[in-house]
Amino acid sequence: MFLTHQEPISMHSPATAMSSEITEAIRILSQSEGSDERGAIFTRRPVVDFMLDLVGYTPDQPLHQRAMLEPSFGRGDFLLPIIERLLKSRADALARGESVGPLSACIRAVELHGESFESTRGLVVEKLAEAGLPQDDAVSIAHDWLIHGDFLLAAIPQQFDFVVGNPPYVRQELIPAPLLNEYRRRFATLYDRADLYVPFIERSLILLADNGQLCFICSDRWIKNKYGGPLRDLVSRHFQLRSHIDMVDADAFHSEVSAYPAINVIAKGEPKPTRVAPRPALDEATLSELSTALRGEASAPHLFAELDNVVQGSAPWILIAAARIELIRRLEADFPTLEDAGCKVGIGVATGADKIFIGKFDELDVEDDRKVPLAMGRDLGTGHVEWRGYSVVNPFTDEGPLVNLDDYPRLKAYFEQHRAALEARHVAKKSASAWYRTIDRITPSLTWKPKLLIPDIRGDAQVVFDEGRLYPHHNLYFVLSQTWDLRALQAVLRSKVARLFVETYSTKMRGGYLRFQAQYLRRIRVPKWDDVPAEVRERLIAAAKRLDIAACDEAAAELYSLTEREREAIAEKN
Repeated sequence: MFLTHQEPISMHSPATAMSSEITEAIRILSQSEGSDERGAIFTRRPVVDFMLDLVGYTPDQPLHQRAMLEPSFGRGDFLLPIIERLLKSRADALARGESVGPLSACIRAVELHGESFESTRGLVVEKLAEAGLPQDDAVSIAHDWLIHGDFLLAAIPQQFDFVVGNPPYVRQELIPAPLLNEYRRRFATLYDRADLYVPFIERSLILLADNGQLCFICSDRWIKNKYGGPLRDLVSRHFQLRSHIDMVDADAFHSEVSAYPAINVIAKGEPKPTRVAPRPALDEATLSELSTALRGEASAPHLFAELDNVVQGSAPWILIAAARIELIRRLEADFPTLEDAGCKVGIGVATGADKIFIGKFDELDVEDDRKVPLAMGRDLGTGHVEWRGYSVVNPFTDEGPLVNLDDYPRLKAYFEQHRAALEARHVAKKSASAWYRTIDRITPSLTWKPKLLIPDIRGDAQVVFDEGRLYPHHNLYFVLSQTWDLRALQAVLRSKVARLFVETYSTKMRGGYLRFQAQYLRRIRVPKWDDVPAEVRERLIAAAKRLDIAACDEAAAELYSLTEREREAIAEKN
Protein backbone atom coordinates (compact mmCIF):
# COMPACT_ATOMS: atom_id res chain seq x y z
CA MET A 1 0.00 0.00 0.00
CA PHE A 2 0.99 3.62 -0.35
CA LEU A 3 1.96 5.77 2.58
CA THR A 4 -1.04 7.01 4.52
CA HIS A 5 -2.46 9.48 2.06
CA GLN A 6 -5.64 11.39 1.53
CA GLU A 7 -6.26 12.57 -2.02
CA PRO A 8 -6.21 16.38 -1.99
CA ILE A 9 -9.44 18.23 -2.65
CA SER A 10 -9.74 21.43 -4.66
CA MET A 11 -9.44 24.65 -2.73
CA HIS A 12 -12.28 25.87 -4.93
CA SER A 13 -14.60 22.88 -4.42
CA PRO A 14 -17.78 23.27 -2.37
CA ALA A 15 -16.87 19.92 -0.76
CA THR A 16 -13.72 21.39 0.70
CA ALA A 17 -14.04 22.18 4.39
CA MET A 18 -11.29 24.80 4.16
CA SER A 19 -10.97 26.96 7.26
CA SER A 20 -10.84 30.72 6.94
CA GLU A 21 -7.28 30.61 8.32
CA ILE A 22 -6.14 28.29 5.54
CA THR A 23 -7.96 30.33 2.91
CA GLU A 24 -6.31 33.50 4.17
CA ALA A 25 -2.86 31.85 4.23
CA ILE A 26 -3.31 30.76 0.60
CA ARG A 27 -4.44 34.25 -0.37
CA ILE A 28 -1.36 35.81 1.23
CA LEU A 29 0.99 33.39 -0.51
CA SER A 30 -0.74 33.97 -3.85
CA GLN A 31 -0.03 37.70 -3.52
CA SER A 32 3.55 37.49 -2.22
CA GLU A 33 5.96 39.76 -4.06
CA GLY A 34 9.33 38.15 -3.37
CA SER A 35 10.38 35.09 -5.37
CA ASP A 36 12.29 33.80 -2.33
CA GLU A 37 9.10 33.74 -0.24
CA ARG A 38 7.34 31.42 -2.67
CA GLY A 39 10.44 29.39 -3.59
CA ALA A 40 10.41 30.52 -7.22
CA ILE A 41 13.61 29.49 -9.02
CA PHE A 42 13.60 29.80 -12.81
CA THR A 43 15.25 27.18 -15.00
CA ARG A 44 17.38 27.84 -18.08
CA ARG A 45 16.04 26.69 -21.45
CA PRO A 46 18.81 24.13 -22.26
CA VAL A 47 18.05 22.34 -18.98
CA VAL A 48 14.30 22.41 -19.65
CA ASP A 49 14.79 20.92 -23.12
CA PHE A 50 17.13 18.27 -21.68
CA MET A 51 14.53 17.22 -19.11
CA LEU A 52 11.74 17.00 -21.66
CA ASP A 53 14.01 14.92 -23.89
CA LEU A 54 14.85 12.67 -20.92
CA VAL A 55 11.27 11.51 -20.53
CA GLY A 56 10.65 11.31 -24.26
CA TYR A 57 8.32 14.32 -24.48
CA THR A 58 9.52 15.09 -27.99
CA PRO A 59 7.61 16.35 -31.06
CA ASP A 60 8.16 13.11 -32.97
CA GLN A 61 5.87 11.41 -30.45
CA PRO A 62 2.03 11.66 -30.51
CA LEU A 63 1.99 14.21 -27.69
CA HIS A 64 -1.63 15.10 -28.53
CA GLN A 65 -2.46 11.63 -27.14
CA ARG A 66 -0.49 12.13 -23.92
CA ALA A 67 -1.14 14.05 -20.70
CA MET A 68 1.46 16.36 -19.16
CA LEU A 69 1.37 17.96 -15.68
CA GLU A 70 3.43 21.00 -14.66
CA PRO A 71 2.71 21.55 -10.96
CA SER A 72 4.27 25.00 -10.46
CA PHE A 73 4.55 26.80 -13.77
CA GLY A 74 5.69 30.26 -12.59
CA ARG A 75 6.53 32.37 -15.59
CA GLY A 76 6.39 29.41 -17.98
CA ASP A 77 9.98 28.18 -18.17
CA PHE A 78 8.71 24.61 -18.61
CA LEU A 79 5.13 25.23 -19.68
CA LEU A 80 5.88 27.26 -22.82
CA PRO A 81 8.42 24.74 -24.25
CA ILE A 82 5.93 21.97 -23.44
CA ILE A 83 3.27 23.77 -25.44
CA GLU A 84 5.70 24.35 -28.32
CA ARG A 85 6.44 20.63 -28.51
CA LEU A 86 2.77 19.69 -28.26
CA LEU A 87 1.80 22.08 -31.05
CA LYS A 88 4.65 20.84 -33.27
CA SER A 89 3.55 17.22 -32.72
CA ARG A 90 -0.05 18.19 -33.50
CA ALA A 91 0.93 20.12 -36.63
CA ASP A 92 3.00 17.20 -37.95
CA ALA A 93 0.13 14.80 -37.31
CA LEU A 94 -2.29 17.07 -39.16
CA ALA A 95 0.17 17.35 -42.04
CA ARG A 96 0.14 13.56 -42.29
CA GLY A 97 -3.65 13.64 -42.48
CA GLU A 98 -4.16 12.17 -39.00
CA SER A 99 -7.02 13.05 -36.68
CA VAL A 100 -5.68 14.66 -33.52
CA GLY A 101 -8.76 15.42 -31.42
CA PRO A 102 -9.08 18.22 -28.87
CA LEU A 103 -6.10 19.52 -26.91
CA SER A 104 -7.94 20.32 -23.69
CA ALA A 105 -6.78 17.18 -21.80
CA CYS A 106 -3.14 17.29 -22.97
CA ILE A 107 -1.86 19.65 -20.28
CA ARG A 108 -2.61 20.60 -16.71
CA ALA A 109 -0.46 23.31 -15.20
CA VAL A 110 -0.85 24.80 -11.74
CA GLU A 111 0.36 28.10 -10.30
CA LEU A 112 -0.52 29.73 -6.98
CA HIS A 113 1.07 33.15 -7.45
CA GLY A 114 -1.56 35.45 -8.96
CA GLU A 115 0.64 37.76 -10.99
CA SER A 116 2.66 34.86 -12.44
CA PHE A 117 -0.54 33.04 -13.34
CA GLU A 118 -2.03 35.98 -15.22
CA SER A 119 1.11 36.95 -17.12
CA THR A 120 1.84 33.38 -18.18
CA ARG A 121 -1.79 32.76 -19.14
CA GLY A 122 -1.47 35.63 -21.58
CA LEU A 123 1.63 34.05 -23.11
CA VAL A 124 -0.14 30.70 -23.43
CA VAL A 125 -3.09 32.26 -25.27
CA GLU A 126 -0.67 34.14 -27.52
CA LYS A 127 1.28 30.96 -28.36
CA LEU A 128 -1.91 29.05 -29.20
CA ALA A 129 -3.12 31.87 -31.42
CA GLU A 130 0.25 32.00 -33.21
CA ALA A 131 -0.21 28.29 -33.99
CA GLY A 132 -3.37 29.15 -35.94
CA LEU A 133 -6.08 28.45 -33.37
CA PRO A 134 -8.98 30.93 -33.29
CA GLN A 135 -8.75 33.39 -30.40
CA ASP A 136 -11.84 31.99 -28.67
CA ASP A 137 -10.41 28.45 -28.89
CA ALA A 138 -7.05 29.64 -27.58
CA VAL A 139 -8.71 31.27 -24.57
CA SER A 140 -10.84 28.17 -23.94
CA ILE A 141 -7.89 25.76 -24.12
CA ALA A 142 -5.83 27.97 -21.79
CA HIS A 143 -8.75 27.95 -19.38
CA ASP A 144 -8.82 24.13 -19.46
CA TRP A 145 -5.06 23.77 -19.10
CA LEU A 146 -4.27 26.26 -16.35
CA ILE A 147 -5.27 25.98 -12.71
CA HIS A 148 -4.89 28.99 -10.43
CA GLY A 149 -4.44 27.47 -6.99
CA ASP A 150 -2.32 25.50 -4.60
CA PHE A 151 -1.07 22.29 -6.25
CA LEU A 152 -1.09 20.47 -2.91
CA LEU A 153 -4.79 21.26 -2.43
CA ALA A 154 -6.25 21.63 -5.93
CA ALA A 155 -8.60 19.05 -7.46
CA ILE A 156 -6.77 17.23 -10.27
CA PRO A 157 -8.84 14.14 -11.10
CA GLN A 158 -6.90 12.77 -14.07
CA GLN A 159 -3.57 10.92 -14.19
CA PHE A 160 -0.58 11.83 -16.31
CA ASP A 161 1.98 10.27 -18.60
CA PHE A 162 4.51 12.98 -17.68
CA VAL A 163 5.13 15.29 -14.77
CA VAL A 164 8.00 17.69 -15.43
CA GLY A 165 9.13 20.84 -13.68
CA ASN A 166 10.94 22.61 -10.88
CA PRO A 167 8.90 22.42 -7.66
CA PRO A 168 9.03 25.35 -5.22
CA TYR A 169 11.78 25.29 -2.61
CA VAL A 170 10.10 26.70 0.50
CA ARG A 171 11.20 26.12 4.08
CA GLN A 172 8.52 25.15 6.57
CA GLU A 173 9.00 28.27 8.69
CA LEU A 174 7.83 30.39 5.73
CA ILE A 175 4.49 28.56 5.51
CA PRO A 176 1.65 29.86 7.75
CA ALA A 177 0.92 27.37 10.53
CA PRO A 178 -2.71 26.54 9.54
CA LEU A 179 -1.67 25.77 5.98
CA LEU A 180 1.36 23.76 7.09
CA ASN A 181 -0.86 21.69 9.37
CA GLU A 182 -3.22 21.00 6.46
CA TYR A 183 -0.28 19.90 4.30
CA ARG A 184 0.90 17.59 7.07
CA ARG A 185 -2.59 16.11 7.36
CA ARG A 186 -2.65 15.29 3.64
CA PHE A 187 0.95 14.29 2.90
CA ALA A 188 2.88 11.70 4.88
CA THR A 189 6.19 12.75 3.32
CA LEU A 190 6.11 16.22 4.90
CA TYR A 191 8.24 14.84 7.69
CA ASP A 192 10.71 16.42 10.10
CA ARG A 193 12.26 19.48 8.39
CA ALA A 194 11.22 18.60 4.84
CA ASP A 195 10.86 21.53 2.44
CA LEU A 196 7.76 22.03 0.33
CA TYR A 197 9.21 20.33 -2.74
CA VAL A 198 8.95 16.98 -0.91
CA PRO A 199 5.11 16.79 -0.81
CA PHE A 200 5.14 18.21 -4.36
CA ILE A 201 7.04 15.10 -5.39
CA GLU A 202 4.69 12.85 -3.41
CA ARG A 203 1.54 14.22 -5.00
CA SER A 204 3.11 14.24 -8.47
CA LEU A 205 4.02 10.56 -8.12
CA ILE A 206 0.50 9.70 -6.99
CA LEU A 207 -0.83 11.39 -10.13
CA LEU A 208 1.31 9.30 -12.53
CA ALA A 209 -0.48 6.93 -14.87
CA ASP A 210 0.88 3.42 -15.45
CA ASN A 211 4.34 3.72 -17.01
CA GLY A 212 4.22 7.47 -16.39
CA GLN A 213 7.40 9.41 -15.67
CA LEU A 214 8.25 12.26 -13.31
CA CYS A 215 11.26 14.45 -14.04
CA PHE A 216 12.07 17.20 -11.53
CA ILE A 217 15.06 19.40 -10.97
CA CYS A 218 15.23 20.26 -7.30
CA SER A 219 17.40 20.08 -4.22
CA ASP A 220 19.13 16.73 -3.73
CA ARG A 221 18.96 16.93 0.10
CA TRP A 222 16.01 14.52 0.33
CA ILE A 223 17.82 11.59 -1.25
CA LYS A 224 20.09 11.18 1.79
CA ASN A 225 18.87 13.33 4.67
CA LYS A 226 16.57 12.21 7.47
CA TYR A 227 13.56 14.17 6.25
CA GLY A 228 13.59 12.38 2.91
CA GLY A 229 13.07 8.93 4.46
CA PRO A 230 9.29 8.65 3.92
CA LEU A 231 9.56 9.88 0.32
CA ARG A 232 12.41 7.47 -0.42
CA ASP A 233 10.25 4.70 1.02
CA LEU A 234 7.33 5.68 -1.23
CA VAL A 235 9.61 5.57 -4.28
CA SER A 236 11.03 2.23 -3.17
CA ARG A 237 7.65 0.55 -2.80
CA HIS A 238 5.82 1.80 -5.88
CA PHE A 239 8.17 3.41 -8.38
CA GLN A 240 11.59 3.12 -9.98
CA LEU A 241 14.44 5.61 -10.09
CA ARG A 242 15.41 5.55 -13.75
CA SER A 243 18.00 8.33 -13.84
CA HIS A 244 19.85 10.64 -11.50
CA ILE A 245 21.89 13.54 -12.89
CA ASP A 246 24.05 15.56 -10.51
CA MET A 247 23.57 19.29 -11.20
CA VAL A 248 25.63 20.75 -8.33
CA ASP A 249 27.70 23.70 -9.63
CA ALA A 250 25.84 23.59 -12.97
CA ASP A 251 24.52 26.91 -14.25
CA ALA A 252 20.99 25.51 -14.44
CA PHE A 253 19.01 28.51 -13.21
CA HIS A 254 18.56 32.14 -14.15
CA SER A 255 19.78 33.21 -10.71
CA GLU A 256 22.26 31.82 -8.21
CA VAL A 257 20.64 29.47 -5.70
CA SER A 258 21.70 28.09 -2.34
CA ALA A 259 20.17 24.67 -3.04
CA TYR A 260 22.22 21.79 -4.44
CA PRO A 261 20.18 20.50 -7.36
CA ALA A 262 19.82 17.19 -9.12
CA ILE A 263 17.56 15.92 -11.87
CA ASN A 264 15.71 12.70 -11.08
CA VAL A 265 13.56 10.64 -13.41
CA ILE A 266 11.16 8.46 -11.42
CA ALA A 267 8.79 6.15 -13.25
CA LYS A 268 5.77 4.04 -12.42
CA GLY A 269 6.74 0.56 -13.50
CA GLU A 270 8.92 -2.46 -12.79
CA PRO A 271 12.31 -1.88 -11.10
CA LYS A 272 15.30 -1.41 -13.39
CA PRO A 273 18.92 -0.38 -12.83
CA THR A 274 19.44 3.33 -12.20
CA ARG A 275 21.55 5.35 -14.61
CA VAL A 276 23.67 7.89 -12.73
CA ALA A 277 25.41 10.73 -14.54
CA PRO A 278 27.83 13.36 -13.22
CA ARG A 279 27.22 17.04 -13.85
CA PRO A 280 27.05 17.53 -17.63
CA ALA A 281 28.21 20.47 -19.69
CA LEU A 282 25.14 22.50 -20.60
CA ASP A 283 25.73 22.73 -24.32
CA GLU A 284 23.15 21.38 -26.75
CA ALA A 285 25.32 18.57 -28.17
CA THR A 286 26.30 17.17 -24.77
CA LEU A 287 22.77 17.29 -23.37
CA SER A 288 21.31 15.72 -26.49
CA GLU A 289 23.82 12.86 -26.37
CA LEU A 290 23.25 12.32 -22.66
CA SER A 291 19.44 12.32 -22.84
CA THR A 292 19.53 9.81 -25.71
CA ALA A 293 21.89 7.56 -23.75
CA LEU A 294 19.89 7.76 -20.52
CA ARG A 295 16.71 6.83 -22.41
CA GLY A 296 18.55 3.70 -23.57
CA GLU A 297 18.43 4.65 -27.24
CA ALA A 298 22.22 4.77 -27.69
CA SER A 299 25.20 3.05 -26.13
CA ALA A 300 27.33 5.59 -24.25
CA PRO A 301 28.68 3.93 -21.08
CA HIS A 302 31.24 6.72 -20.71
CA LEU A 303 28.43 9.13 -19.88
CA PHE A 304 26.86 7.34 -16.94
CA ALA A 305 27.13 4.46 -14.48
CA GLU A 306 24.38 1.85 -14.21
CA LEU A 307 23.67 0.83 -10.62
CA ASP A 308 21.43 -1.82 -9.11
CA ASN A 309 19.43 -1.50 -5.89
CA VAL A 310 19.98 2.22 -5.40
CA VAL A 311 16.50 2.55 -3.89
CA GLN A 312 16.04 0.36 -0.82
CA GLY A 313 13.23 1.34 1.51
CA SER A 314 13.83 4.59 3.36
CA ALA A 315 17.62 4.17 3.30
CA PRO A 316 19.74 6.96 1.76
CA TRP A 317 20.40 6.51 -1.93
CA ILE A 318 23.96 5.38 -2.61
CA LEU A 319 24.87 6.81 -5.99
CA ILE A 320 28.46 5.68 -6.33
CA ALA A 321 30.29 3.15 -8.51
CA ALA A 322 29.34 -0.49 -7.97
CA ALA A 323 32.81 -1.47 -6.69
CA ARG A 324 32.56 1.23 -4.02
CA ILE A 325 29.11 0.06 -3.00
CA GLU A 326 30.45 -3.48 -2.60
CA LEU A 327 33.26 -2.19 -0.38
CA ILE A 328 30.90 -0.12 1.76
CA ARG A 329 28.59 -3.12 2.20
CA ARG A 330 31.53 -5.38 3.11
CA LEU A 331 32.88 -2.94 5.71
CA GLU A 332 29.40 -2.43 7.16
CA ALA A 333 29.03 -6.19 7.52
CA ASP A 334 32.51 -6.75 9.01
CA PHE A 335 32.94 -3.86 11.46
CA PRO A 336 30.93 -1.96 14.09
CA THR A 337 30.04 1.71 13.77
CA LEU A 338 32.36 4.30 15.25
CA GLU A 339 30.19 4.69 18.33
CA ASP A 340 29.66 0.92 18.75
CA ALA A 341 33.45 0.62 18.76
CA GLY A 342 33.65 2.79 21.87
CA CYS A 343 33.81 6.32 20.46
CA LYS A 344 31.46 9.25 20.96
CA VAL A 345 30.63 11.83 18.29
CA GLY A 346 29.30 15.27 19.23
CA ILE A 347 29.08 18.87 18.11
CA GLY A 348 30.41 22.04 19.71
CA VAL A 349 28.42 24.78 21.38
CA ALA A 350 25.88 26.95 19.57
CA THR A 351 25.23 30.20 21.44
CA GLY A 352 22.57 31.95 19.37
CA ALA A 353 24.57 35.18 19.75
CA ASP A 354 28.25 34.59 18.98
CA LYS A 355 29.09 38.29 18.95
CA ILE A 356 28.05 38.47 22.60
CA PHE A 357 29.21 35.12 23.93
CA ILE A 358 32.51 34.82 22.06
CA GLY A 359 35.54 37.09 22.26
CA LYS A 360 39.22 37.21 23.12
CA PHE A 361 39.81 35.77 26.59
CA ASP A 362 41.47 38.94 27.92
CA GLU A 363 38.83 41.24 26.41
CA LEU A 364 35.66 39.60 27.75
CA ASP A 365 34.69 41.59 30.84
CA VAL A 366 33.42 38.70 32.96
CA GLU A 367 34.93 36.63 35.75
CA ASP A 368 37.78 34.38 34.56
CA ASP A 369 36.01 31.20 35.67
CA ARG A 370 33.07 32.18 33.42
CA LYS A 371 35.29 31.98 30.32
CA VAL A 372 36.10 28.72 28.54
CA PRO A 373 38.87 28.65 25.90
CA LEU A 374 37.25 27.96 22.54
CA ALA A 375 38.43 26.03 19.48
CA MET A 376 37.23 27.50 16.17
CA GLY A 377 37.76 26.38 12.59
CA ARG A 378 40.53 28.89 11.96
CA ASP A 379 42.51 27.47 14.87
CA LEU A 380 42.93 24.19 12.97
CA GLY A 381 44.17 25.35 9.57
CA THR A 382 47.66 23.88 9.88
CA GLY A 383 46.48 20.45 10.99
CA HIS A 384 47.51 21.29 14.55
CA VAL A 385 45.65 23.30 17.20
CA GLU A 386 46.92 26.88 17.12
CA TRP A 387 44.65 28.73 19.54
CA ARG A 388 44.01 32.36 18.62
CA GLY A 389 42.88 33.29 22.12
CA TYR A 390 39.10 33.18 21.79
CA SER A 391 36.79 32.01 24.57
CA VAL A 392 33.10 31.47 25.12
CA VAL A 393 31.22 32.95 28.07
CA ASN A 394 29.80 30.09 30.13
CA PRO A 395 26.48 30.82 31.89
CA PHE A 396 26.21 27.31 33.37
CA THR A 397 27.47 25.76 36.58
CA ASP A 398 29.62 22.65 36.36
CA GLU A 399 26.64 20.66 37.63
CA GLY A 400 24.39 21.80 34.81
CA PRO A 401 21.94 24.57 35.86
CA LEU A 402 22.44 28.22 34.98
CA VAL A 403 24.52 30.23 37.41
CA ASN A 404 22.90 32.77 39.71
CA LEU A 405 23.92 36.08 38.17
CA ASP A 406 24.02 37.72 41.60
CA ASP A 407 27.04 35.51 42.35
CA TYR A 408 28.93 36.97 39.39
CA PRO A 409 28.68 40.80 39.31
CA ARG A 410 30.80 41.26 36.17
CA LEU A 411 28.94 38.50 34.32
CA LYS A 412 25.60 40.02 35.37
CA ALA A 413 26.63 43.49 34.19
CA TYR A 414 27.88 42.08 30.89
CA PHE A 415 24.65 40.19 30.18
CA GLU A 416 22.48 43.14 31.28
CA GLN A 417 24.38 45.30 28.78
CA HIS A 418 23.27 42.91 26.00
CA ARG A 419 19.93 41.89 27.49
CA ALA A 420 17.70 43.09 24.65
CA ALA A 421 19.61 41.10 22.04
CA LEU A 422 19.78 37.99 24.23
CA GLU A 423 16.06 38.07 25.02
CA ALA A 424 15.21 38.36 21.31
CA ARG A 425 16.62 34.87 20.60
CA HIS A 426 14.25 31.94 20.17
CA VAL A 427 15.93 29.99 22.96
CA ALA A 428 15.32 32.86 25.39
CA LYS A 429 11.67 33.21 24.42
CA LYS A 430 11.03 29.60 25.41
CA SER A 431 11.99 30.38 29.02
CA ALA A 432 12.04 33.99 30.18
CA SER A 433 14.10 33.20 33.29
CA ALA A 434 16.80 31.55 31.14
CA TRP A 435 17.26 34.58 28.87
CA TYR A 436 21.06 34.52 29.22
CA ARG A 437 21.67 30.85 28.38
CA THR A 438 23.44 29.58 25.28
CA ILE A 439 21.44 27.35 22.91
CA ASP A 440 23.54 24.35 23.94
CA ARG A 441 24.54 23.74 27.51
CA ILE A 442 28.27 24.11 28.06
CA THR A 443 29.94 21.24 29.91
CA PRO A 444 33.37 22.62 30.91
CA SER A 445 34.83 19.16 31.57
CA LEU A 446 34.79 18.53 27.79
CA THR A 447 37.47 21.20 27.48
CA TRP A 448 40.07 19.14 29.33
CA LYS A 449 39.39 15.82 27.59
CA PRO A 450 41.66 14.71 24.72
CA LYS A 451 39.58 14.72 21.55
CA LEU A 452 39.60 14.92 17.80
CA LEU A 453 38.19 18.10 16.24
CA ILE A 454 36.64 17.97 12.75
CA PRO A 455 35.40 21.04 10.82
CA ASP A 456 32.06 20.58 9.08
CA ILE A 457 32.53 21.54 5.44
CA ARG A 458 35.71 20.34 3.75
CA GLY A 459 36.97 18.77 0.55
CA ASP A 460 38.91 16.20 2.56
CA ALA A 461 38.64 15.33 6.21
CA GLN A 462 40.57 17.70 8.47
CA VAL A 463 40.92 15.82 11.73
CA VAL A 464 42.96 17.60 14.41
CA PHE A 465 44.11 16.22 17.75
CA ASP A 466 43.45 18.39 20.82
CA GLU A 467 45.27 17.11 23.88
CA GLY A 468 42.60 18.67 26.13
CA ARG A 469 42.87 22.43 26.04
CA LEU A 470 39.83 23.81 24.21
CA TYR A 471 36.04 23.62 23.97
CA PRO A 472 34.68 23.14 20.41
CA HIS A 473 32.63 25.83 18.66
CA HIS A 474 29.38 24.81 16.93
CA ASN A 475 30.98 24.49 13.48
CA LEU A 476 33.26 21.75 14.83
CA TYR A 477 32.43 18.12 15.54
CA PHE A 478 34.41 16.20 18.14
CA VAL A 479 35.21 12.56 18.77
CA LEU A 480 36.05 11.13 22.20
CA SER A 481 37.10 7.60 23.05
CA GLN A 482 38.10 5.69 26.15
CA THR A 483 39.08 2.64 24.12
CA TRP A 484 40.68 3.78 20.87
CA ASP A 485 43.98 5.62 20.89
CA LEU A 486 42.94 9.02 19.50
CA ARG A 487 46.10 9.42 17.43
CA ALA A 488 45.44 6.10 15.72
CA LEU A 489 41.81 7.06 15.23
CA GLN A 490 42.94 10.38 13.76
CA ALA A 491 44.82 8.47 11.06
CA VAL A 492 41.76 6.34 10.27
CA LEU A 493 39.44 9.34 10.05
CA ARG A 494 41.86 11.14 7.74
CA SER A 495 42.08 8.15 5.41
CA LYS A 496 40.30 7.58 2.12
CA VAL A 497 38.25 4.82 3.74
CA ALA A 498 36.65 7.28 6.16
CA ARG A 499 36.13 9.78 3.36
CA LEU A 500 34.37 7.05 1.34
CA PHE A 501 31.79 6.63 4.11
CA VAL A 502 31.16 10.37 4.35
CA GLU A 503 31.09 10.74 0.57
CA THR A 504 28.58 7.89 0.31
CA TYR A 505 26.09 9.23 2.85
CA SER A 506 26.73 12.99 2.76
CA THR A 507 25.09 15.36 0.33
CA LYS A 508 27.64 17.03 -1.93
CA MET A 509 28.14 20.78 -1.88
CA ARG A 510 29.49 23.25 -4.41
CA GLY A 511 33.09 22.73 -5.37
CA GLY A 512 32.96 19.05 -4.41
CA TYR A 513 32.94 19.78 -0.68
CA LEU A 514 31.44 17.32 1.77
CA ARG A 515 29.75 17.78 5.13
CA PHE A 516 31.58 15.98 7.91
CA GLN A 517 28.57 16.08 10.22
CA ALA A 518 27.89 13.79 13.16
CA GLN A 519 25.23 11.81 11.26
CA TYR A 520 27.81 10.93 8.59
CA LEU A 521 30.75 10.40 10.94
CA ARG A 522 28.63 7.89 12.85
CA ARG A 523 28.33 5.86 9.63
CA ILE A 524 32.07 5.16 9.60
CA ARG A 525 32.98 1.59 10.53
CA VAL A 526 36.09 0.71 12.55
CA PRO A 527 37.23 -2.45 14.34
CA LYS A 528 37.29 -2.58 18.11
CA TRP A 529 40.64 -1.33 19.42
CA ASP A 530 41.39 -4.70 21.02
CA ASP A 531 41.18 -6.27 17.55
CA VAL A 532 43.80 -3.97 15.99
CA PRO A 533 47.23 -5.67 15.69
CA ALA A 534 50.09 -3.95 17.51
CA GLU A 535 52.01 -3.27 14.31
CA VAL A 536 49.01 -1.58 12.69
CA ARG A 537 48.45 0.49 15.85
CA GLU A 538 51.99 1.79 15.68
CA ARG A 539 51.75 2.63 11.99
CA LEU A 540 48.47 4.51 12.46
CA ILE A 541 49.81 6.54 15.38
CA ALA A 542 53.04 7.41 13.58
CA ALA A 543 51.20 8.46 10.40
CA ALA A 544 48.86 10.73 12.37
CA LYS A 545 51.67 12.43 14.26
CA ARG A 546 53.48 13.16 10.99
CA LEU A 547 50.23 14.28 9.30
CA ASP A 548 51.28 11.93 6.50
CA ILE A 549 48.07 11.32 4.53
CA ALA A 550 49.60 8.67 2.26
CA ALA A 551 50.80 6.76 5.33
CA CYS A 552 47.32 7.13 6.91
CA ASP A 553 45.78 5.63 3.78
CA GLU A 554 48.26 2.74 3.71
CA ALA A 555 47.85 1.90 7.39
CA ALA A 556 44.05 2.11 7.08
CA ALA A 557 44.13 -0.21 4.07
CA GLU A 558 45.95 -2.75 6.20
CA LEU A 559 43.57 -2.17 9.11
CA TYR A 560 40.58 -3.03 6.90
CA SER A 561 42.42 -5.79 4.97
CA LEU A 562 41.57 -4.11 1.67
CA THR A 563 42.06 -6.18 -1.45
CA GLU A 564 43.77 -4.74 -4.50
CA ARG A 565 40.36 -4.30 -6.16
CA GLU A 566 39.03 -2.46 -3.10
CA ARG A 567 42.07 -0.18 -3.06
CA GLU A 568 41.42 0.65 -6.71
CA ALA A 569 37.75 1.33 -5.95
CA ILE A 570 38.69 3.85 -3.25
CA ALA A 571 41.23 5.51 -5.55
CA GLU A 572 38.66 6.00 -8.32
CA LYS A 573 37.18 9.46 -8.67
CA ASN A 574 33.46 9.17 -8.08
